[in-house]
Amino acid sequence: MDKGILREILLENQRMIPQIKLVRRDFTFERNGNYVLTGVRQAGKSFLLYQRILQILEEGHSIEEIAFINFDDERLFKMEVSELNSIIEAYRSLFSHTPILFFDEIQNIEGWEHFARRLANEKYRVYITGSNAKMLSREVATVLGGRYFTNMVFPYSFEEYLRASDIELKKHWQYGKTADEINRIFAEYFIYGGFPEILKYQDKRGWLNTLFDRIYFSDMVVRNNVRNEEGLRMTVKRLAENVKQPVSYGRISNLIKATGLSSSPASVLDYVKFMRESCMIFSIENYRSKFVEKETVKKHYFVDNGLLNIFLLNAETSLLENICAIHLYRKFEKDLYYFKMNEEVDFYIPSQGLGIQVAYSLRESSVIEREVKGLKLLHEKYPLNKMLIITRDEKDEIVLNDEIKIEVIPVWQWLLEE
Repeated sequence: MDKGILREILLENQRMIPQIKLVRRDFTFERNGNYVLTGVRQAGKSFLLYQRILQILEEGHSIEEIAFINFDDERLFKMEVSELNSIIEAYRSLFSHTPILFFDEIQNIEGWEHFARRLANEKYRVYITGSNAKMLSREVATVLGGRYFTNMVFPYSFEEYLRASDIELKKHWQYGKTADEINRIFAEYFIYGGFPEILKYQDKRGWLNTLFDRIYFSDMVVRNNVRNEEGLRMTVKRLAENVKQPVSYGRISNLIKATGLSSSPASVLDYVKFMRESCMIFSIENYRSKFVEKETVKKHYFVDNGLLNIFLLNAETSLLENICAIHLYRKFEKDLYYFKMNEEVDFYIPSQGLGIQVAYSLRESSVIEREVKGLKLLHEKYPLNKMLIITRDEKDEIVLNDEIKIEVIPVWQWLLEE
């Protein structure tokens, strides 16, 4: 690798990063920790690195100590793992400091984790991002050997989205004009999601379609050498259409076959894995399922409402449950389930004793009966500390007896109060 190019890139980034205007993300870095951050493209991983760099500068470090490399830079497209140490050599030819290393989109370099392990062993401070969930896999974690914190980065939460829209929550924000403004902004966030870049554009749907195409081709088709592109695309669409339902790979395969395309449960399993690895979806299991069913029948949610919405018509109920799933997955991840026995509860968090139903509206008595029935059954099997029904804009309390009280709360308020 030409060290002259690397020196040029290092110096360019040292000049560029201090000029960046940031929206603060709700992420706390351990002062001396090394990090691997992954997430869907455009979720804001690079800006989290910029945020960390600015924090380090505020602590008294010099910009000359920062070595930032973005592996999406076309000048580095042919770089291989054996050449990664050239970055350290190029830096040392410029400065006498021990560099603090920032590697963005490193998944482009096969075998990067072995280099990352050596850097940690040599006591460098290292921050790494990538757009592939394999970076958080057991195999990579084994190579890294506990030397890095690993985290998944999502697009903006609603509070971060408000902050990016120049609205800071103040005391008693639930009342008056502030609440009206928050509701207006939420309507946009609900439909188009929280990708930081989307705030810049009028044609938000067009931008989302372009982003999906990049994820689809770069992170799924090309990376996995997919030959049946239509089968993969149809799997994405069918998962979107069934986002609220527990669904098996066999069912998705049958839905695809109904369109005239060839498909099998095994191919659908692969396609869903590719979607997870691109960080576009996440999945949750039925708390009551046996092991085999836990692996084959799951509920699949999209990492951002905007990505989900481009596949749907009349999407309100799906978007409502999806946005709740995102919020809960960010907080609880491995402790998040749905519960299905004779009745279904949309979300169950065992460690919190929390059961949550999602209903767009409770104006019909049959809907109230259905949602309450599921929570009562879950409470009988696993006593709950708290029960919620999250709606689009309705607020209430359902009191069944001294023991069972169910809070009904609008989704925009719940997202901010949680």
